[in-house]
Amino acid sequence: MQGRNSEFWIQKLKLQPHPEGGWFKETYRSPERVAAEALPGRFTGKRNFSTAIYYLLEKGDFSAFHRIKSDEIWHFYDGDSLEIIELNSSGEKINHYLGLDTEGNSAPQVIISAGSWFAARPLGLYTLAGCTVSPGFDFNDFEMASKPSFLNSFRNIKVFWASCVKRNKSALIDFLVFCVLSPNNLRDSWHSQLQTVRERLA
Repeated sequence: MQGRNSEFWIQKLKLQPHPEGGWFKETYRSPERVAAEALPGRFTGKRNFSTAIYYLLEKGDFSAFHRIKSDEIWHFYDGDSLEIIELNSSGEKINHYLGLDTEGNSAPQVIISAGSWFAARPLGLYTLAGCTVSPGFDFNDFEMASKPSFLNSFRNIKVFWASCVKRNKSALIDFLVFCVLSPNNLRDSWHSQLQTVRERLA
């Protein structure tokens, strides 16, 4: 379809700005709910069985590091591949690639486990994706990364920085991406390290 770009999808699907970056529209929220006593203790009340949204990111935009209390399944719909960086509960960093570029290790679905920190950025002009959450998404289960909570969960940041000091260019780029995809309050706290990374990459 000629003329199909990010603006086409924003208008066609009536997407709205998302608080964590990008554009979205909720398309489904199960009318049935799971009782609070039937859910794990991390949930503070009853939750819908499942929810789903359209989610679009444009070049230069990103979804900053955050986490939720449910598993989240990402589905690829249109545009270019999307990189999703997951930092799981063990402190392991996993780079997922959502898309149809199978030669580039992309897959049309990516699953992010409950409690993992994750961020996303498009690798081209835009990515149109879908996100399905179960138990359903609730803003009470959403946490944007802050320095204390993030570092307490992801102590391997020290490994990143140790590699950077050793002038490992791959690790330097990795750390730079990590900083850029962090929310403003966390990104600012890395300013001196980020400047050093830039100098080493020069």
